[in-house]
Amino acid sequence: MRVTEIFHSIQGESTLAGEKCTFVRFTGCDLRCGYCDTEYAFHGGKNMERPEILAEVARLGGKFVCLTGGEPTLQKDLPELAQELLDLGYTVSLETHGQRPLDRIPRGVRKIVDLKTPDSKEQHTDFSQLAALGEGDELKVVVGSESDFRWAIKVIDQLDLWNRVPVLFSPVWGAVQPAALAQWILESGRRARMQLQLHKIIWGAEARGV
Repeated sequence: MRVTEIFHSIQGESTLAGEKCTFVRFTGCDLRCGYCDTEYAFHGGKNMERPEILAEVARLGGKFVCLTGGEPTLQKDLPELAQELLDLGYTVSLETHGQRPLDRIPRGVRKIVDLKTPDSKEQHTDFSQLAALGEGDELKVVVGSESDFRWAIKVIDQLDLWNRVPVLFSPVWGAVQPAALAQWILESGRRARMQLQLHKIIWGAEARGV
């Protein structure tokens, strides 16, 4: 498996924001979102076998592991690694752009799945992975404008996801003011939640390994 970094920090997003978390960041992504803040994970990294990854996770401590990237589902051994972590008693979450198959991901993994909006430059057109979301999963929407937000609302309405999974909206860092997004959420009348990237607030937008 190709790994960019493994580190222990505070989860900055999802309904588990604020929890201590060990991140396994995999190398490589097949999308190029305009607002991506982890371009350094597109290339490089190092090859690690699953036992090596498990040993480093254990060394860092903690019982919550986030599999992220890049795009972690590009790693062919990801399902096996996720199952091994579950078997060892870890809480496991997976952060994915939502445009690759998720059927091999073990039950018990909390899938944090993106809905890519028009402003991302990688807009979702196939919603089959989102329609399959269920208990324990979450939908994440990063918006770059009010029109982005309105587009996402329509899609989530059509997929009838509001009462199935938590729906979390984030502003593109530096492009949308949090107060503006908060107002759009309030006016929408939907069961939407707002999230900010807690790690960037704590350590700054350019910090790595935190």
